[in-house]
Amino acid sequence: MAANAPPSVWVLTDGKAGDEQPLIGLAEAMGAAPVVRRVAPRRPFALLMPWGPIDPRDAAEKPGSPLAPPFPDICLATGRRAVPYLRALKSLSPTTFCVLFKDPRIRRHKADLLIVQQHDAPRGENVLVVTTAPNRMSPARLETARRTMSDRLGSLPQPRVAVLIGGDSRHHQFSKDDVRRLVGGLEAKLDAGNALMITASRRTPAPLAMALADLSKRPNVLFWDGTGDNPLLAYLAWADEIVVTADSTNMVGEAAALGVPVQIFHPSGGHAKIDRFVAALSQEAAIGRFPETPATGRRAPVNSTPGLARDILARWQVFRARPVRPS
Repeated sequence: MAANAPPSVWVLTDGKAGDEQPLIGLAEAMGAAPVVRRVAPRRPFALLMPWGPIDPRDAAEKPGSPLAPPFPDICLATGRRAVPYLRALKSLSPTTFCVLFKDPRIRRHKADLLIVQQHDAPRGENVLVVTTAPNRMSPARLETARRTMSDRLGSLPQPRVAVLIGGDSRHHQFSKDDVRRLVGGLEAKLDAGNALMITASRRTPAPLAMALADLSKRPNVLFWDGTGDNPLLAYLAWADEIVVTADSTNMVGEAAALGVPVQIFHPSGGHAKIDRFVAALSQEAAIGRFPETPATGRRAPVNSTPGLARDILARWQVFRARPVRPS
């Protein structure tokens, strides 16, 4: 490999967008063109993960295996199902620098580096702690998205508010009162002269999606319902303020990467880890509670991606200079 050549990188997940896209963004920040490897173990093996073995049909020598060589210089992995596959990869290729994201809840993961957010517990010599997860919010991608939709979004009145709507999750449920409170807050924004650029997700409950569709009949409201290309990046690039639901820490973290005020809507439920995440983020970004106590003023963008990319590359260079030890 040439001295300045970027490393070869795998992104190893079970294919969930919320896991895969952040790691793709990190690989891109490292200057790499990542190879995406997705694991899909059969149910009996998935139930044993992260403690058990990989699905035998995914052995490296089997056709279509997510572990098929050539092996990478660096593997970025996340998710419970990915842990056994990362462990197997390390045994097959001790020279691969293995990076695992989020608390694996197991010590026997064989990763060379563990990266967790502040609200997760692991700490140690080979643990990096960040406030937000990596993302694909690079300045170049944002500027491209901004130019692509300049005619449509540039004509909206200011302030322009990007609204990122998630949905029901393990810890949050959108009740009827939540829907009324959220939509009522957005109506108040419109009445005050704001423009709204709204995205929903596959998890958005039908009553909320219908209410947002009705809201989009008003002037200066754009609503993406999941059909066609996702305008999220363009909405964020044009946003003077962001409203985001608390059910997704990834979405909240992406919002904080813009440096504009971020108003978090908390549906019914919640979890102590999410509360810790919001508290930590509030130390670095302008974070409000929507619609009750909005934040104001811009802050420096909070984006772990560039720093993580530099740190991983530096640690990989040190790692590759060491003698290879049996795994």
